Amino acid sequence: MTTQQRYMFGLELIWWLLTAIVAWAVLWPIREAMHVWPFERWNIVFIVVLITLARYTFLLRHTFIARAQEVKVALFLLMFPLTFMLVEAVNGFMVYIEENTWDPLTGHLPLERKQAIEEYIWGEMLFFGVGSFIAAPVFAVRLLISVWRTRNLGTV
Repeated sequence: MTTQQRYMFGLELIWWLLTAIVAWAVLWPIREAMHVWPFERWNIVFIVVLITLARYTFLLRHTFIARAQEVKVALFLLMFPLTFMLVEAVNGFMVYIEENTWDPLTGHLPLERKQAIEEYIWGEMLFFGVGSFIAAPVFAVRLLISVWRTRNLGTV
C-alpha cells in the first residue's frame, strides 16, 4: 500500500467516523424521548446517504473510486433504484404520520416536550430524507461527468 493510498484510507475512515458521530448526535434526542421509533433505520440511511454522496460529489478525486471506471458506472446505475427507494421511504414516513398522527409515538410525553420532539423529528427526517434523494441523482451526474473526463481528458 502506497503512502497516498494510506492517506486516502485514513481520510475515508475519518469521514465514516464523522458520519457515525453525526448520525448518533441527530438520533440522540429521538432515542431519549421515544419508546419506539419505527423509522430509525431509514433515518440512519438518510443521514449516511446524504453525507456520503455529498462528500463523494464534491471530493470524488480524493476517493478510491476516482479512477475506477467500472465502479463508477456500476454506482451510476445503482443511483436510479436508490433514488426511488429513498423517495418511497420519505413518502412512507409522511403517510404514516398523516394516517396515524404522532400520538402512538409521542403520546406519552408532556405537551411541551411532545411538540418540540415532533417538530425536531419532522424537520430532520425531511431534511436528511429529501437531501438524500436529491443527492443520489446529483451524484449520478457527477459520476457520468467523471467517467467522461477520465476517458477523454485523463482527469477526474
